[in-house]
Amino acid sequence: MLSTLFADFRIIFERDPAARNWLEVLFCYPGLQALLFHRVSHALYRSGLPFIPRFLSHIARFLTGIEIHPGARIGHGVFIDHGMGVVIGETAIVGDYCLIYQGVTLGGTGKESGKRHPTLGENVVVGGGAKVLGNIEIGNNVRIGAGSVVLRHVPSDCTVVGIPGRIVYRSGVKVNPLEHGSLPDSEATVIRTLLDRIEALEEQVQTLQGQQQPDLVTVAHRRQNHKDSCRLSDREIQQYLDGAGI
Repeated sequence: MLSTLFADFRIIFERDPAARNWLEVLFCYPGLQALLFHRVSHALYRSGLPFIPRFLSHIARFLTGIEIHPGARIGHGVFIDHGMGVVIGETAIVGDYCLIYQGVTLGGTGKESGKRHPTLGENVVVGGGAKVLGNIEIGNNVRIGAGSVVLRHVPSDCTVVGIPGRIVYRSGVKVNPLEHGSLPDSEATVIRTLLDRIEALEEQVQTLQGQQQPDLVTVAHRRQNHKDSCRLSDREIQQYLDGAGI
Protein backbone atom coordinates (compact mmCIF):
# COMPACT_ATOMS: atom_id res chain seq x y z
CA MET A 1 0.00 0.00 0.00
CA LEU A 2 2.87 2.40 0.69
CA SER A 3 4.13 2.16 -2.89
CA THR A 4 0.61 2.86 -4.16
CA LEU A 5 0.24 5.90 -1.91
CA PHE A 6 3.62 7.19 -3.08
CA ALA A 7 2.56 6.78 -6.71
CA ASP A 8 -0.67 8.69 -5.99
CA PHE A 9 1.40 11.47 -4.42
CA ARG A 10 4.08 11.63 -7.13
CA ILE A 11 1.67 11.71 -10.10
CA ILE A 12 0.25 15.04 -8.90
CA PHE A 13 3.58 16.78 -9.50
CA GLU A 14 3.78 15.25 -12.97
CA ARG A 15 0.31 16.32 -14.10
CA ASP A 16 -0.51 19.49 -12.19
CA PRO A 17 1.66 22.56 -12.86
CA ALA A 18 0.07 24.25 -9.83
CA ALA A 19 1.60 21.70 -7.43
CA ARG A 20 4.58 23.48 -5.87
CA ASN A 21 5.53 21.61 -2.70
CA TRP A 22 4.66 18.42 -0.84
CA LEU A 23 3.01 20.21 2.08
CA GLU A 24 0.55 21.97 -0.19
CA VAL A 25 -0.26 18.74 -2.03
CA LEU A 26 -0.77 16.76 1.16
CA PHE A 27 -3.12 19.21 2.84
CA CYS A 28 -4.79 21.07 -0.04
CA TYR A 29 -5.55 18.41 -2.67
CA PRO A 30 -8.91 16.75 -1.97
CA GLY A 31 -8.31 14.14 -4.68
CA LEU A 32 -5.28 12.79 -2.84
CA GLN A 33 -7.07 12.91 0.50
CA ALA A 34 -10.07 11.01 -0.90
CA LEU A 35 -7.74 8.33 -2.24
CA LEU A 36 -6.02 8.03 1.14
CA PHE A 37 -9.38 7.45 2.82
CA HIS A 38 -10.35 4.99 0.10
CA ARG A 39 -7.20 2.90 0.39
CA VAL A 40 -7.99 2.32 4.07
CA SER A 41 -11.72 1.78 3.64
CA HIS A 42 -11.17 -0.59 0.70
CA ALA A 43 -8.80 -2.75 2.77
CA LEU A 44 -11.38 -2.93 5.55
CA TYR A 45 -14.14 -3.64 3.04
CA ARG A 46 -12.23 -6.59 1.59
CA SER A 47 -11.66 -7.97 5.07
CA GLY A 48 -15.44 -8.18 5.52
CA LEU A 49 -15.70 -5.58 8.26
CA PRO A 50 -19.25 -4.10 8.30
CA PHE A 51 -20.25 -0.43 8.61
CA ILE A 52 -16.77 1.05 9.20
CA PRO A 53 -15.69 1.11 5.51
CA ARG A 54 -18.90 2.91 4.45
CA PHE A 55 -18.60 5.31 7.35
CA LEU A 56 -15.03 6.20 6.36
CA SER A 57 -16.11 6.82 2.76
CA HIS A 58 -18.93 9.01 4.08
CA ILE A 59 -16.44 11.06 6.10
CA ALA A 60 -14.23 11.40 3.03
CA ARG A 61 -17.24 12.60 1.02
CA PHE A 62 -18.02 15.21 3.67
CA LEU A 63 -14.42 16.48 3.76
CA THR A 64 -13.53 16.34 0.06
CA GLY A 65 -16.76 16.30 -1.94
CA ILE A 66 -15.61 13.06 -3.59
CA GLU A 67 -17.68 9.90 -3.11
CA ILE A 68 -15.87 6.61 -3.65
CA HIS A 69 -17.56 3.41 -2.59
CA PRO A 70 -15.16 1.27 -0.52
CA GLY A 71 -15.79 -1.65 -2.87
CA ALA A 72 -14.37 0.19 -5.90
CA ARG A 73 -10.95 -0.97 -7.12
CA ILE A 74 -8.56 1.86 -7.94
CA GLY A 75 -5.08 1.35 -9.36
CA HIS A 76 -1.95 3.23 -8.39
CA GLY A 77 -0.95 6.63 -9.72
CA VAL A 78 -4.56 7.77 -10.12
CA PHE A 79 -5.07 11.55 -10.01
CA ILE A 80 -8.46 13.08 -9.17
CA ASP A 81 -7.99 16.75 -10.10
CA HIS A 82 -10.11 19.17 -8.03
CA GLY A 83 -12.61 16.34 -7.63
CA MET A 84 -15.74 18.05 -6.34
CA GLY A 85 -18.77 15.97 -7.29
CA VAL A 86 -16.85 12.86 -8.40
CA VAL A 87 -18.82 9.64 -7.79
CA ILE A 88 -17.28 6.18 -8.21
CA GLY A 89 -19.59 3.21 -7.73
CA GLU A 90 -19.13 -0.02 -5.81
CA THR A 91 -18.06 -2.32 -8.67
CA ALA A 92 -16.12 0.28 -10.65
CA ILE A 93 -12.53 -0.51 -11.60
CA VAL A 94 -10.08 2.31 -12.33
CA GLY A 95 -6.77 1.39 -13.95
CA ASP A 96 -3.32 2.74 -13.20
CA TYR A 97 -2.45 6.38 -13.95
CA CYS A 98 -5.99 7.47 -14.80
CA LEU A 99 -6.82 11.18 -14.66
CA ILE A 100 -10.30 12.11 -13.44
CA TYR A 101 -11.64 15.65 -13.35
CA GLN A 102 -14.41 17.22 -11.27
CA GLY A 103 -18.02 16.15 -11.66
CA VAL A 104 -17.23 12.74 -13.16
CA THR A 105 -19.58 9.83 -12.48
CA LEU A 106 -18.57 6.20 -12.86
CA GLY A 107 -22.03 4.84 -12.17
CA GLY A 108 -24.58 2.18 -12.95
CA THR A 109 -27.72 2.20 -15.08
CA GLY A 110 -30.13 0.22 -12.91
CA LYS A 111 -30.63 -1.92 -9.85
CA GLU A 112 -29.07 -5.08 -11.22
CA SER A 113 -26.72 -7.02 -8.96
CA GLY A 114 -23.16 -8.03 -9.69
CA LYS A 115 -20.81 -5.98 -11.87
CA ARG A 116 -22.79 -2.88 -12.79
CA HIS A 117 -20.20 -0.10 -12.99
CA PRO A 118 -17.57 0.67 -15.64
CA THR A 119 -14.03 -0.61 -15.92
CA LEU A 120 -11.36 1.90 -16.95
CA GLY A 121 -8.06 0.76 -18.43
CA GLU A 122 -4.71 2.41 -17.89
CA ASN A 123 -3.95 6.08 -18.67
CA VAL A 124 -7.60 6.97 -19.21
CA VAL A 125 -8.53 10.67 -19.03
CA VAL A 126 -12.11 11.51 -18.04
CA GLY A 127 -12.97 15.18 -18.59
CA GLY A 128 -15.00 17.33 -16.23
CA GLY A 129 -18.66 16.44 -15.89
CA ALA A 130 -18.39 13.27 -17.99
CA LYS A 131 -20.60 10.29 -17.13
CA VAL A 132 -19.52 6.71 -17.76
CA LEU A 133 -22.45 4.47 -16.97
CA GLY A 134 -23.06 0.74 -16.80
CA ASN A 135 -20.95 -2.38 -16.92
CA ILE A 136 -18.81 -1.25 -19.85
CA GLU A 137 -15.09 -1.41 -20.56
CA ILE A 138 -12.99 1.61 -21.46
CA GLY A 139 -9.70 0.63 -23.09
CA ASN A 140 -6.22 1.92 -22.37
CA ASN A 141 -5.19 5.47 -23.35
CA VAL A 142 -8.78 6.59 -23.94
CA ARG A 143 -9.73 10.26 -23.57
CA ILE A 144 -13.32 11.13 -22.68
CA GLY A 145 -14.26 14.73 -23.41
CA ALA A 146 -15.83 17.00 -20.82
CA GLY A 147 -19.59 16.59 -20.53
CA SER A 148 -19.70 13.36 -22.53
CA VAL A 149 -22.04 10.49 -21.63
CA VAL A 150 -20.52 7.09 -22.41
CA LEU A 151 -22.88 4.11 -22.49
CA ARG A 152 -21.00 1.57 -24.64
CA HIS A 153 -17.64 -0.18 -24.70
CA VAL A 154 -14.74 1.89 -26.02
CA PRO A 155 -11.59 0.29 -27.50
CA SER A 156 -8.10 1.48 -26.63
CA ASP A 157 -6.45 4.59 -28.09
CA CYS A 158 -9.67 6.49 -28.82
CA THR A 159 -11.17 9.86 -28.02
CA VAL A 160 -14.83 9.97 -26.96
CA VAL A 161 -16.99 13.09 -27.26
CA GLY A 162 -20.66 13.99 -27.21
CA ILE A 163 -24.00 12.76 -25.85
CA PRO A 164 -24.16 9.86 -26.28
CA GLY A 165 -20.41 9.43 -26.50
CA ARG A 166 -19.01 8.81 -29.98
CA ILE A 167 -15.42 7.84 -30.62
CA VAL A 168 -12.76 9.10 -32.98
CA TYR A 169 -9.84 6.77 -33.53
CA ARG A 170 -6.45 8.28 -32.76
CA SER A 171 -4.27 5.17 -33.05
CA GLY A 172 -0.57 5.87 -33.13
CA VAL A 173 -0.96 9.55 -32.19
CA LYS A 174 0.72 10.68 -28.99
CA VAL A 175 -1.64 13.09 -27.24
CA ASN A 176 -0.99 15.12 -24.10
CA PRO A 177 -3.73 14.11 -21.61
CA LEU A 178 -4.10 17.73 -20.46
CA GLU A 179 -4.84 19.13 -23.95
CA HIS A 180 -8.62 19.14 -23.76
CA GLY A 181 -8.81 21.94 -26.33
CA SER A 182 -7.75 19.54 -29.09
CA LEU A 183 -10.79 17.28 -28.81
CA PRO A 184 -12.56 16.71 -32.15
CA ASP A 185 -16.11 17.90 -32.79
CA SER A 186 -17.96 15.09 -34.55
CA GLU A 187 -21.24 17.01 -34.68
CA ALA A 188 -19.63 19.96 -36.45
CA THR A 189 -18.02 17.58 -38.96
CA VAL A 190 -21.36 15.99 -39.83
CA ILE A 191 -23.12 19.36 -40.12
CA ARG A 192 -20.37 20.65 -42.41
CA THR A 193 -20.70 17.50 -44.51
CA LEU A 194 -24.46 17.98 -44.86
CA LEU A 195 -24.00 21.62 -45.87
CA ASP A 196 -21.45 20.60 -48.51
CA ARG A 197 -23.95 18.04 -49.81
CA ILE A 198 -26.67 20.69 -50.10
CA GLU A 199 -24.34 23.08 -51.91
CA ALA A 200 -23.33 20.35 -54.36
CA LEU A 201 -26.98 19.51 -55.09
CA GLU A 202 -27.86 23.17 -55.58
CA GLU A 203 -25.02 23.56 -58.04
CA GLN A 204 -26.19 20.51 -59.95
CA VAL A 205 -29.76 21.85 -60.12
CA GLN A 206 -28.51 25.21 -61.42
CA THR A 207 -26.50 23.44 -64.09
CA LEU A 208 -29.52 21.43 -65.25
CA GLN A 209 -31.69 24.57 -65.33
CA GLY A 210 -29.11 26.61 -67.24
CA GLN A 211 -29.81 27.92 -70.70
CA GLN A 212 -26.63 26.46 -72.17
CA GLN A 213 -26.40 22.71 -71.96
CA PRO A 214 -22.83 21.57 -71.15
CA ASP A 215 -21.23 18.83 -73.15
CA LEU A 216 -21.72 15.21 -72.09
CA VAL A 217 -18.08 14.77 -70.97
CA THR A 218 -18.31 17.68 -68.52
CA VAL A 219 -21.62 16.43 -67.13
CA ALA A 220 -20.24 12.91 -66.65
CA HIS A 221 -17.12 14.28 -64.95
CA ARG A 222 -19.19 16.38 -62.53
CA ARG A 223 -21.47 13.48 -61.75
CA GLN A 224 -18.52 11.22 -60.99
CA ASN A 225 -16.96 13.82 -58.65
CA HIS A 226 -20.31 14.27 -56.95
CA LYS A 227 -20.69 10.52 -56.45
CA ASP A 228 -17.18 10.24 -54.98
CA SER A 229 -17.82 13.09 -52.53
CA CYS A 230 -21.18 11.58 -51.60
CA ARG A 231 -19.56 8.26 -50.75
CA LEU A 232 -17.16 9.97 -48.33
CA SER A 233 -19.95 12.09 -46.87
CA ASP A 234 -22.25 9.09 -46.48
CA ARG A 235 -19.54 7.25 -44.59
CA GLU A 236 -18.99 10.12 -42.14
CA ILE A 237 -22.72 10.57 -41.58
CA GLN A 238 -23.31 6.84 -41.10
CA GLN A 239 -20.43 6.59 -38.61
CA TYR A 240 -21.93 9.47 -36.65
CA LEU A 241 -25.40 7.91 -36.60
CA ASP A 242 -23.94 4.53 -35.60
CA GLY A 243 -21.86 6.03 -32.81
CA ALA A 244 -18.68 6.44 -34.86
CA GLY A 245 -17.60 2.87 -34.31
CA ILE A 246 -18.85 2.16 -30.80
